[in-house]
Amino acid sequence: MFLYAGCTQTKNEECDALAKTNSQTEKNIEIYKSAWNAFFETRDSSAINTDSFDEQVTAVTAEGNVAGIEAFREYYGNYLSGFSDAEFKFIDVFGQGDKIVKHWNFKGTHDGELFGIPATNNKVDINGTTIVLMKDGRILQEQDFFDNYSFLKQLGLLQ
Repeated sequence: MFLYAGCTQTKNEECDALAKTNSQTEKNIEIYKSAWNAFFETRDSSAINTDSFDEQVTAVTAEGNVAGIEAFREYYGNYLSGFSDAEFKFIDVFGQGDKIVKHWNFKGTHDGELFGIPATNNKVDINGTTIVLMKDGRILQEQDFFDNYSFLKQLGLLQ
């Protein structure tokens, strides 16, 4: 836990507020990592549920927001159906309060339909970043950033 250096010698309201924020951040990161590890380890989209996700969870995408737990589950379920050997790894996760940033790696063989794209049987290996907003200990919003050109090229869809 990170604390302001002055808080080790003097306790005050500012230090207490900082400690509370840091504690909430640590809990949010633990909830977040646990939810996504369960999704990829069990390969079961039902891991996206109200235990860890807000009912109005939203994925912010270039094509428009995907809102609501069912739509969110279906959206990310594409990665399970598109890559039977999907591997997801957290490279780093950090945040402050209800805001989290995740640096990640995704690998797999595109052997199933992915967002309407038929299987190419090509392997992908991409890194990305996700900005996350938590609310009351649940995932409320995510926005993924990655090199889509490289992703599509690895799929064999671009030259």
